[in-house]
Amino acid sequence: MTLRLLRVLVEHLPPDSATARAQAGHHWTHRDYAAADTVDLLGLLVTQFANAHRDPKTPAAPMPEPGWRPGDPSPDEVEAAKHEKQTQARAAYDRITSQVLPERG
Repeated sequence: MTLRLLRVLVEHLPPDSATARAQAGHHWTHRDYAAADTVDLLGLLVTQFANAHRDPKTPAAPMPEPGWRPGDPSPDEVEAAKHEKQTQARAAYDRITSQVLPERG
């Protein structure tokens, strides 16, 4: 009976409670997601407006990147993945050139 009561209590906790945040892995609410979507949309609209009314001789402004959301990799993780990819590409290039090019002696 006690375990059932505890489960019922936990299931009915508010979405911004510490238990719900721990279960979700973040503290964002629907309102936070909606605000982030609004910021992204406004950035896109401003950029599109500026591009539509720019001087035809000037290049178009690039589209803005969407903001970070929970679950997205952090900028440090993105940079580390980029560095790892570059390291692997360099190692592959060195391996191929060592097989194809004659040795210098």
